[in-house]
Amino acid sequence: MEMETKEIDGVLVVKPLEKRIDSSNAPNFKSAMVDFIFQNHTKIALDLSAVDFMDSSGLSALLSTFKTINRKGRLVLFGIGSNVGKLFSITRLDKGVFKIYPDEDSALQSLNQTE
Repeated sequence: MEMETKEIDGVLVVKPLEKRIDSSNAPNFKSAMVDFIFQNHTKIALDLSAVDFMDSSGLSALLSTFKTINRKGRLVLFGIGSNVGKLFSITRLDKGVFKIYPDEDSALQSLNQTE
């Protein structure tokens, strides 16, 4: 899976460039995210603005990433469009599991406030 990454003030910003995170690419997505964590990136902001669709495989990969980083860091999400937002709302993962922010600045600010 193709992704853009950049580091801002100790936060790794990861942007998947695929329109879909589904059964065809979720394992690669999960593998890349876990690799970032094992490279000692303990603060990750995931930009989902390019993702139009996520199925249960994508959601599972995201939950696995969350569980992996939760042991030693934090993961926040931002840039979620309406289709993916509905998935988080229906599954109630936007309430208490994932911290979701409207934009990169607020996501970065949240990660840097919780030292």
